This record gives sequence, structure tokens and C-alpha cells, in this order.
Amino acid sequence: MTDTDLWVRRFHPADDAETQLLCLSHAGGSASYFFGVSRALAPEVDVLAVQYPGRQDRRREPVLRSIDDLADGLAAAIAPLTDRPLTIFGHSLGATLGYEVARRLEQSGIIPTALFASGRPAPHRSRVERIHLRDDAGLLAAMKQLGGTEAELLDDEDVLAMVMPAIRGDYTAAETYTHRPGPKLRCPIYALTGDNDPKVTVAEADAWREHTESDFELSVFPGGHFYLNDIVPEILTRLRAHAQSVAAGSPR
Repeated sequence: MTDTDLWVRRFHPADDAETQLLCLSHAGGSASYFFGVSRALAPEVDVLAVQYPGRQDRRREPVLRSIDDLADGLAAAIAPLTDRPLTIFGHSLGATLGYEVARRLEQSGIIPTALFASGRPAPHRSRVERIHLRDDAGLLAAMKQLGGTEAELLDDEDVLAMVMPAIRGDYTAAETYTHRPGPKLRCPIYALTGDNDPKVTVAEADAWREHTESDFELSVFPGGHFYLNDIVPEILTRLRAHAQSVAAGSPR
């Protein structure tokens, strides 16, 4: 099995699609979070859902506890897949990780078509948070408050024993991230956020504009940290429209 196979899940392979969409989940999330996105966009878009180490079929691998380690591993793993235009979509932890992957790709001469950064402050506006230092009960309480993971999953002791190391590792990566100044991205950034998200203010989301020399757009939706779960059709419409514009040679 190659590194690419370890990191990327193509639930609905679309070898003839003109564009690819790299999807990166929130802390505690997995590639399966984007199964529905893959099903909806195939075969027009080849969706590459990222599986972080330490969960599901990668549960026997060590959990990576830093954004840099995750970005280094993922950027290397997807290098063989960059023969077609690549768009990046990341939510929460995935937004910051997507930004760092985009930086690495651009350093190697590969310019993504866009970075969709959802539910996360701009990299230089990262908050000081210490949820990863709480005990298991405190960490789980914080996760349940955000509402992104089904409560029954977190209440199953057997499942919890398997996923807790990955959850703590993800929170550690997200909360210990420090932005390093460098060149702005050459690709556009489209920031998305909920208007009642306790993890990011509208101003913090708008600050993503400072990280691109290309186009920027901020979209604010009703809802909290997982606002996107309530507006899936609208998110899909935006991603599909972007893919179509890329295929037509005029990305926006």
C-alpha cells in the first residue's frame, strides 16, 4: 500500500473528471465525513477524502499531533495525484491543514484552484485554547457542545476507547498551531463560517483575506460551528460551480 492509499479515500472514483476536490475534516473527524459529498459530486468531480492517521482503518498508526507533521505527510501523499486541477476544502482543523498543504504545494510549483476555508480563524488569528489538556470527560464535553459528532458515538465506551487518542491528537494539533510568516497563497481563498460559531468570529474568518494575493470571498451562514451540516445542498452547489468554472478555464 502506498502513502497515497493510506491518506486518500476515493469513495466514488472519477478518473475522467477534469477536476479534483481534496476534503479535510474537523478534529475528531474522518474521511467518511465526506462520503455524501463524494457521492453527490461524482462523476463530475473526483473527490479525495483525507483519512488522518490514528482512526478507522488507520487506527494502528501513531496519531500525528502537529499541523506541520500532518501537512508534510499529506502533501507528499497527494503529489502523485496533482496531474489534474486540485481544489482544497477544509473544515475547522481541516481549514488550517488545507492552508499548510496549499503552501507546500505552491512551493513545489503546484497551484491549487482554490482553498475553501470553513469554520476556522485565519492562520495568524489562531486562538489560545487548551481543550486538549483537559481530561477525557472535559474534552468530550467540548466536542458535544459543538454538535458535530453524533452523541451516541461518544457515549459508546468501546468506540470511545478506540477514537479518543485520535480526538486528543487532533485537538493538540489544532490548538498548538503557530503560523509562520511567508509568501501569500497564489490561489484564491473562499472563507465560510457560521454566524453563531463559538470557535470563530466573522472578523476572524474575514482575516483569511490576508493570506492570498488572489481573489477572496467571505460567506456567512446561519448556524454554529457545524453550520455546513444544515446547508449541504448549498455547499455542494458552490463546489460544483467552482469545478465547472475550472473546467471551463475561468475559475472563480
